[in-house]
Amino acid sequence: MDNDVSAGSNTTIVGRLALGITLLAFGLGYTDLIDGVTATDAVSVAHYVGGVALFVAGLFAFRDRDTVTGTAFSAIGALWFTWAVSAGGQVSDNAAGLFLLLFALVVLSLTVAVGDPLAKGTYGLFLVSLVLLAIAQFAGNDGLAKVAGWFAVAAGAVAWYAATAALAQWPTALPRRAARGVTVAG
Repeated sequence: MDNDVSAGSNTTIVGRLALGITLLAFGLGYTDLIDGVTATDAVSVAHYVGGVALFVAGLFAFRDRDTVTGTAFSAIGALWFTWAVSAGGQVSDNAAGLFLLLFALVVLSLTVAVGDPLAKGTYGLFLVSLVLLAIAQFAGNDGLAKVAGWFAVAAGAVAWYAATAALAQWPTALPRRAARGVTVAG
């Protein structure tokens, strides 16, 4: 690994920690890894950490004139808040799948917009998780929901690493190798 460490702003660090913890709790709930822990158990974390704290971090990022981070954190915060307050409500599997697909569209926009590889990795893995989970909702497929959970866990781990790396000044970039002795035939 390269010693290229991106410190990130305090807002970005707090937001990545909030997103990471929320994704880990949400994803682990779907994986059935921990006996008796389900996605419903992540509602409090999603409501307060993923919803409120992430939304507030987004507002602070806007204040710092960081439009991409502000958009990411406030939009995802609002979506987590919505998911949490509607959890346990009586909605059809198709309605839940539609919400997840709409959530995925927002995350797709974020994946395309961010330049930071760790943020792109977080949002890309989260996108895959949401699409798989939406399909699982439409199809009533618990096995696919479990796979989606693992993608959410991976996304949470990347977000957590990005925040921790910024705090601890760990490497965040892979080494770039120069192409030596390579000639182009013409």
